[in-house]
Amino acid sequence: MATAKKLLKIARRHLNERYMLGALAPKNNPAWSGPWDCAEFCSWCVYQATGKLFGCRPLRGHPDRADAYTGFWGEDAGKYGKIISVGQAAATPGAFLLRLPGGAIGHVAISVGDGSTIEAHSTKRGVIVGNVVPRRWDYGVLVPGIKVSVPAAPMPIAAPGIVLRLKSPRMTGRLIKDVQRALRDAGCNPGPLDAKYGPQTAAAVRAFQLQKGLAVDGEVGGLTARKLGVPLK
Repeated sequence: MATAKKLLKIARRHLNERYMLGALAPKNNPAWSGPWDCAEFCSWCVYQATGKLFGCRPLRGHPDRADAYTGFWGEDAGKYGKIISVGQAAATPGAFLLRLPGGAIGHVAISVGDGSTIEAHSTKRGVIVGNVVPRRWDYGVLVPGIKVSVPAAPMPIAAPGIVLRLKSPRMTGRLIKDVQRALRDAGCNPGPLDAKYGPQTAAAVRAFQLQKGLAVDGEVGGLTARKLGVPLK
């Protein structure tokens, strides 16, 4: 069984390498050095540590053709792995932090265990050491074949504040209309300025995030809001 130390050592070798949304990493190529997207980076690191695919389809067959996706990470977390809280994952070296796609684009990162992460973040920043907070995550994941030590006490995790995103029922309100107006002014068409956070608005947010080199998730949290010039309050 691989150790968390081995996983993190593999991941750290690739700091500062290039990010590209939708990039495909051949999981069985130990010399691969990017480009990466977040799910491909994490699934490649898992394969290099354990020799097994996780968060990919197909799970059997050719590792060089397996496609990693945060939605598959969510499916495999429930079926093959173990779901833990965000606080537990933040305190556990070798755990993973997952934000499900939920109609947009999700994100997955490796926990260092001290509140920091290693992740393929964005076109502007590439593979980085990041932080668990202040960001929105759905839960933590323990991957089979990686030996970790989950502490008895989870790390206290502050709420990320307001995050505008695709939900059912739709999020509505003045803030969303302000975001839509700012997107339109930036040349990213959100559709009608109807104060509803629908698929067109989420697509415009993704386009804006790509334009600015931000993590592309279709959600408006603190950083995206600041780049748009819209205070979240």
